[in-house]
Amino acid sequence: MVLAKNLLLTGGAALLLCAQTPLVKNMKRIEYPPAPKTDQIDDYHGSKVADPYRTLENADSPETQKWIDEENALTASVLAQAPDREKIRQHLTELWNYETFGGFFKAGDRYFYFHNTGLQNQSVLNVLDSLTGSPRVLIDPNTYRQDGTAALNGQTVSWNGRLMAYAVAQAGSDWNEWHVREVSTGKDLPDVILWSKDESVSWATDDTGFYYARFPEAPPDRLLSVSSLNQKIYYHRLGNDQKADRLVYERTDHSDWLSGAGVMEGSNVLMIDTFPGVYGQNLLAWRDLADPASKVQDLIAAPEHEYSPIAVLGTTLYLRTNDGAPRGRVIALDLHRPDRAHWKEIVPQREETLEDVYMAGDRLLLSYMKDAHSAAVLTTLEGEAVGDVELPGLGTVSWSAARLRDREMFYTFSGYTIPPGVYRLDLQTGKSTLIRQGKAAFDANAFETRQIFYQSKDGTRIPMFVSARKGLKLDGSNPTLLYAYGGFDIAVTPGYTPYIAAWMEMGGVMAVANLRGGSEYGEAWHQAGMREKKQNVFDDFIAAAETLIAERYTSTPKLAIFGASNGGLLIGAVLNQRSELFGAAMPAVGVMDMLRFHKFGFGAQWTGEYGSPDNPQEFKVLRAYSPLHNIKIGTAYPPVLITTADHDDRVIPGHSLKYAAALQAAQEGPAPILIRVETRAGHGAGKPVSKLIDEWADRFAFLRLALKM
Repeated sequence: MVLAKNLLLTGGAALLLCAQTPLVKNMKRIEYPPAPKTDQIDDYHGSKVADPYRTLENADSPETQKWIDEENALTASVLAQAPDREKIRQHLTELWNYETFGGFFKAGDRYFYFHNTGLQNQSVLNVLDSLTGSPRVLIDPNTYRQDGTAALNGQTVSWNGRLMAYAVAQAGSDWNEWHVREVSTGKDLPDVILWSKDESVSWATDDTGFYYARFPEAPPDRLLSVSSLNQKIYYHRLGNDQKADRLVYERTDHSDWLSGAGVMEGSNVLMIDTFPGVYGQNLLAWRDLADPASKVQDLIAAPEHEYSPIAVLGTTLYLRTNDGAPRGRVIALDLHRPDRAHWKEIVPQREETLEDVYMAGDRLLLSYMKDAHSAAVLTTLEGEAVGDVELPGLGTVSWSAARLRDREMFYTFSGYTIPPGVYRLDLQTGKSTLIRQGKAAFDANAFETRQIFYQSKDGTRIPMFVSARKGLKLDGSNPTLLYAYGGFDIAVTPGYTPYIAAWMEMGGVMAVANLRGGSEYGEAWHQAGMREKKQNVFDDFIAAAETLIAERYTSTPKLAIFGASNGGLLIGAVLNQRSELFGAAMPAVGVMDMLRFHKFGFGAQWTGEYGSPDNPQEFKVLRAYSPLHNIKIGTAYPPVLITTADHDDRVIPGHSLKYAAALQAAQEGPAPILIRVETRAGHGAGKPVSKLIDEWADRFAFLRLALKM
């Protein structure tokens, strides 16, 4: 490619590019707060690896707290130099301050949905007795804590619609506390369920109790770091103390496997879905609840493919699967004759990727992904085409759950330049009707999203969305924020957020690359970016940056990169591999230590995606790209703003803390390496609106300085 020649810069040229930003030009080298250090050295299969910042894995230790306070103070002092910082915050507040609706669903004869008047820290769950009726508040999480850091983190309505089990999470933690509320009165029953990390439960057919998954009680001093092992499924009968709950299922042979139970509507079938640690694969078992003497029977005993139950009609189980179809298909099988010879294909694989399937109103609603945006199709229960569902534009659909007798479904639709709206779908006619939409203070008509395709290092065709103001000049001068994820079989699809709107109004270009490792093109796409093929993900991202520069959307001094969680790992890895290519970097809650990630939280369940450092061959792969272990001492890194939170128990803050300390120690140039540690916050879910606004105001202040905006 021609652009490759323009990017083969010497070290001096790379420094010159970085030197154009005020964060570099106007600053002397920063004296960073000294991080607590040890002489820790680990032996991995004969390789000695130093871990001098091991102390920072304990976010609650006095030494770590002191260092965090000093780092936060340093970050605040640098960001205070940003021009119009307070105006940025005010503008973000204005864009966030609009009415939003979401999660609209029907259960029993009632309708439920989430509503936010604009700046409420948490959305409120409302209930309607009819579509034309007046809403009443069922659960308002804003009443739990004044700072808004308690969040509703899951809810399941009973089959008769009279009761709702709901989960509350504190400070962004994955730990949930389950309660049960009467829908008609809004009063809670005395039941309380602890030590669960699931976001749903499954009610028994008679609504006298529910099935749920939980972990062993965690030691008080390890709530954030304890590994998520030995999960078991229990049945809770309403009115009983949790200690009396009955054990239903466990896998003593695999302590790191995760299981969930679901009672299938209209049947006495309990389905048990077990995740073995490899995304895109699971096992299935079932039990006949009509027979008290029945035992759990294996249905899919080998973890080779993915099987997602849709519904049970009589003894026929409908499944969505990638078995024999990497992009997905629908099959049916008899629970009493489950061998492959008796499987029946209902909907064959299509060119698009099948994301989900719902059964309601004698229809199958098939939710597809076409080049990383949503499409939907209706068929009969035999798979005969009824018609495509016409969607409002290039964007993403979030479908509500539906029950077999329903004649309607609901979905939320949004795009990068399309604020979210809630639609009702008539399952017989296939027609959609807009029923709820807030009015954002954003002129969507002034902006546009285009989809472009580019070639990665090995020639693979990769899609990328580019959103900006209409009439954008391709002269290389546009400040650009490049985002991606690339992993865990998760697709990144278009969706409206106030911070993207604000960025475009500031004159920025928002680019989102759909890298391998996600689900955009099915299981083959996912597998091409996992384990020993993880470098493909980094190559895809680097090629996206090179394309944006070659096509004159931007240039290195104007190009910032951003990613969170697995995407934070991505940013750390590419920053080590191509530090001269980027003008700024913002890794968030990233998995930065690829040699110890499996020792905390859900990390043990990620070895199927990443591989395990306990395996000698996989250790070599992980060591080769681990962001923490590939920082190059004496490198002039561009400005970096690392973000994490003190209550993140999914990717513990120690990942980001150790990475920040190591990157600061290695930095040769004057560009600042900053870290911002949020308090009473977690991995991202349930974060209050006020904290989201503050976080993005600081990120944009950083970008104003780093990209010279």
